This record gives sequence, C-alpha cells and structure tokens, in this order.
Amino acid sequence: MRTVGDAAAAVLGDGARRRIALGPYTTYRVGGPAEVFFEAYGPDDLERVRAAVAASGVDVLVVGKGSNLLVADAGFPGLVVALGEGFETLTIVEHTVRAGAAVSLPVLARRTAAAGLRGLEWAVGVPGSVGGGVRMNAGGHGSDIAATLRRVGVVDLRARGPGAVEVEVPADRLDLSYRHSNLAGHEVVLWAEFGLHPGDVATSEAEIAEIVRWRRENQPGGSNAGSVFTNPPGDSAGRLIDAAGLKGLRVGSATVSTKHANFFQADPGGSADDVAALIQEVQRKVQEHSGVRLQPEVRMMGFRPSR
Repeated sequence: MRTVGDAAAAVLGDGARRRIALGPYTTYRVGGPAEVFFEAYGPDDLERVRAAVAASGVDVLVVGKGSNLLVADAGFPGLVVALGEGFETLTIVEHTVRAGAAVSLPVLARRTAAAGLRGLEWAVGVPGSVGGGVRMNAGGHGSDIAATLRRVGVVDLRARGPGAVEVEVPADRLDLSYRHSNLAGHEVVLWAEFGLHPGDVATSEAEIAEIVRWRRENQPGGSNAGSVFTNPPGDSAGRLIDAAGLKGLRVGSATVSTKHANFFQADPGGSADDVAALIQEVQRKVQEHSGVRLQPEVRMMGFRPSR
C-alpha cells in the first residue's frame, strides 16, 4: 500500500532517503529513523519540500544540530528536513550580523567576538544552530537570542501556491519569551539578523573562555541535550530535581546526571524511550516532592501521548 512517505519521496526524487537513523543528528545520539529524510542545500530544495508536503500531506520536522531534540525509538513517521551548507553563510557589516540558519551558535559567538562585537558571547555554550536558537529563543549566562535579534527570514513548508515565499519577520512579531517563540514546526528559519554593540576583542574572547571553563566544570559531557526542563518562575529546575534526591536516578539506559541534575544522559547505544520515561518519572517525583510540575524544554517527537 502506498504511504504518505512514498508520495513525499516520489516528489523529492533522488535526494530523498528512506529510514535514516536520526540518533546521529541529535546530541542524545539515540532514537529511531525518519520515514523520509531530505537535506536541503538552498531555497530550491525547500521548494521541493514544500511541493512534497502539498502532494502528500506528510508531517514534516526540520532539524538543526539536534541539541534540543529527542526522537522516539519507533522513529518519526514523516519527512525530516536537515539544512545543509547553503544555510551556513555569515556576514558582518559594521554592527549588523546576518547568519544562516545552519550556522552553529558557538561559531556565531566566536566570529562576532573576533570582529570586535559584543552581545553574543553567551552563545558559545549552546551547541545548537541559529535556526533552532531562534525557534526556542535559546539563551544562557544572562542573555538570549531575543536580546539582539532584529529580524528573521522564514518559509512556511505548508504554504500552497507556486514558488516558495520567504517572509521577513521582525523580532517583535515572534512572541519571544523564555525558551519560546511563536514559530510553528512547519516554518523554517532561513536566516537571522542581529544588531550588536562595538566592543573589545580581548574582553569578548576572555568572556567566552570563562563561559567555556564554567560549563566544563559545572555541566556533564556525554550524550545529552543540555537542560531537560525549563526553570519555573523564581526557581531552578536543577535545584528542584536535586532537592527531590533524584541525582543519579536511572531508568533503563538513561540517567540523571550527578554533576547537574537538569541534565539527563543516555548510555551509548541506549534508548530514546528510556530517556522519555526518565523525563516523566522525574517530572512526577518533583511534583510529589515540591508541588511544582516541571515543563520539558526538550522537543519530543514520535512518542505516543502519555495517558
């Protein structure tokens, strides 16, 4: 029987790959396959994706560096789109920086610091991409994307009609708040423009070095996605998990870090479903202990709704 994946792959042609494991595209390094996988190298490829979505009705997921993504062991039963090198451009003109969606945030931090610009030093500690950073208003060390973002270019993969239409959206229309924007999963960030401040190269590079040092001392390595839960107002998710005595808690192949309680680690060759079960167990136990229901920051795809 012909599936929506078959229909999407037929439109995408030779660039479409079937049943590609998604674990290597995430920092958890676990998870199942995409029904269809396609790497877009430029706007023409996104037009092909848009045509495939229109023809098949397939669900679509855009992945960046995968630093905030957990895909179920069963995989994602739709079309996964990764942005390739055509979206890795970075231009700096005076105090304005325009970065493609696939530029990594640490690269953005280092390149702007080397250009004598201040405002994105914090991004060196976030192992994500510009596009993903905009989508979740990534941040750390007292700042976030919203602090310097001016505008973004967006394409809606569900839009109908001929020709992919890039829409320029001012930052104040993105509803940016703590780890939130109003961008939908089918809207692709193509680029982001930042307005930075003149600074001193040595000062910015010293700040970057300090952020890197702090993160190495206070956060675990290995296969994880950074903070699992958002911080509740006036408190810290890590503190609440620690207070509930959950450091080191294990569910199958997934463990709460003993170094930072809001980091969960997956064993090599482990299970994404174990990570999801650990997230639910920690959420339940923290609520029992403190009355606070923690909200996941990690995007969880392909999982059945919990009952």
